[in-house]
Parts: sequence; structure tokens; C-alpha cells
Amino acid sequence: QVQLVESGGGLVQAGGSLRLSCAASGRTFSISTMGWFRQAPGKEREFVAHIMWSGGNTYYADSVKGRFTISRDNAKNTVYLQMNSLKSEDTAVYYCAAAQYYRGSHVRPDGYDYWGQGTQVTVSS
Repeated sequence: QVQLVESGGGLVQAGGSLRLSCAASGRTFSISTMGWFRQAPGKEREFVAHIMWSGGNTYYADSVKGRFTISRDNAKNTVYLQMNSLKSEDTAVYYCAAAQYYRGSHVRPDGYDYWGQGTQVTVSS
């Protein structure tokens, strides 16, 4: 079992920055990929970014490319999402997810095995 806990959400002004953290515990040795998703009210859960735990390769949704950066600290079993140039449309609950192995997709929610509780990000304009 893997437990994921997000933190760092809050209220930020448009154009500002915020850094989210996701701390993993439990059977973290089984994690191959970690990702960030977000979900706004009335919308589907949307892929944001993912990172390979071992190699550090990253991939971003077009909507956040150039503004967001995903990174990891393997020693701390933690992944981060640095969000810059925030827009009102970035307002959502942000979820951290972990995949044990490749299940067909790392840009879809069903490609992940474990999820955090989510952290609210609100961007004011």
C-alpha cells in the first residue's frame, strides 16, 4: 500500500506562484511514476504532469507547459509541482497520484494506483 499526502495549496493572486508537495509513504519502492492531476467543479479530472521516479523524465499537459515544473526528491519520497504564472483557470483541487507500473497511460487517471486526498488551489483575478 502507498499513501500520498498533498500540501501547499492555498489562495494566490493571478500571475503568482505556488509550490505543491506530495509526500509518499508505505510501499514506495513499488512506485514507477508519479503524477499530478487537477479537477475543477463540474469538470473531469485533468492530467497536469508526471515524472518517472527513477529516471526523472517528465511530461506536461499543453495547458501548463512552460508554467509548471514537476520534480522529485527520491530521498524524501516527495514530488513537487512548482506552479508559476498562475491563471484563474488553474483553480482546482490538485491531486497527487502514484503508479506502480505502466498500465497503458500516465496521462489518464486510470493509469494510476494510488491517490492523495487533494489540495485546493484558488487563483484570484
